Amino acid sequence: MDNQTAVLPAHNTQWSQPVRWFGQLISVIFHPLFLPTYIAAFLLYKDPYSFASLTAKGKIFKLASVAFSTLFLPFFSVVLMKALGFVQSIFLRTQKDRIIPYIVSMIFYFNIWYVTRNLHDAPFLVAMLLGVFICCIAGMMANIYYKISMHGIAVGALVVLFGWMAFSGAVSGGYWFALATIIAGLVCTARFIVSDHVPFDVYSGLAMGAVCQLVANALV
Repeated sequence: MDNQTAVLPAHNTQWSQPVRWFGQLISVIFHPLFLPTYIAAFLLYKDPYSFASLTAKGKIFKLASVAFSTLFLPFFSVVLMKALGFVQSIFLRTQKDRIIPYIVSMIFYFNIWYVTRNLHDAPFLVAMLLGVFICCIAGMMANIYYKISMHGIAVGALVVLFGWMAFSGAVSGGYWFALATIIAGLVCTARFIVSDHVPFDVYSGLAMGAVCQLVANALV
């Protein structure tokens, strides 16, 4: 066994290098930090009912504000924590490393939801941002006991949100819902391939994300 294989988790050694590269690529593209921005972009440019009154510049500003609060600020905070020695790695591989980032991200997520909560012409965006905040709380609580998959939480919420949009008639048919389901399957598979998560971490994350988004949908 070569040195590269030796450092991999035992359940990952069965996968070839190209498969692991593909799994890593999927994990990065659909990282939990990116999904709120992807969804906001979808709602701004694909959903005919959300932000219909916004100009092109207004849409760019709204997307930038979501990306700033849900992507840039949490990522910058983790990088800063790594530089100050509060976390061992920006990849947050341990439960201990995830505690402070969860708390800090929760503040950012609450803030962006709070300032957009009265956007009556964009209920799906408000529900998504509230779902992100609730997911962060639930993930932090679960992290006390085990290393729940953050990717699993994110795609679980993704599927429920797009299911709600599809069945409410907000988007064309079930095509986008089907795509969200496929993405969730790819992401969960990728985590099995390249992470040290056990199946319970991923499946419980998927279920938790779905429940949290259902709660958010009900509250909006």
